[in-house]
Amino acid sequence: MTEVGRHTPMPADTRAGYPPAAELATVSLGLVVVGGVFMAGYFPTRPPLALPIALAAFSAALLGSAIVLLVRWRGFAWAAFWLVARWALVAYVISAGMIEFSFVRNHATGGPLLVVSLMLVLFAVDVPVIIAVTVARYQSSPPV
Repeated sequence: MTEVGRHTPMPADTRAGYPPAAELATVSLGLVVVGGVFMAGYFPTRPPLALPIALAAFSAALLGSAIVLLVRWRGFAWAAFWLVARWALVAYVISAGMIEFSFVRNHATGGPLLVVSLMLVLFAVDVPVIIAVTVARYQSSPPV
């Protein structure tokens, strides 16, 4: 029995620290959502593309940074990560596909459709990364 108010360390507390991969992916997701809402607000007319392209590029850079941090993280529970990421990716690819269909059905073409498609790819990868990193950081992994 422990004392009332005494802190019992959790697995994350005992690690030297973990990289902010989930946080970077979350900001990346936020940028994609803002860009998507901005573009959706203009349809059916042609939206200006400068802001959405900048948001998508910055979002991709953040997601890439998060992935690089994960790859460099020694002792990361990759088995748990891939187990969760695989199924989350299936769900979010279906979701992104349905959103893409709604833009195509509403006659989005050319540059706007390309930008929305790129943002939906980022969306479909961001969320599974966030979920999988959050699960895997609390799993034990074999020593490296």
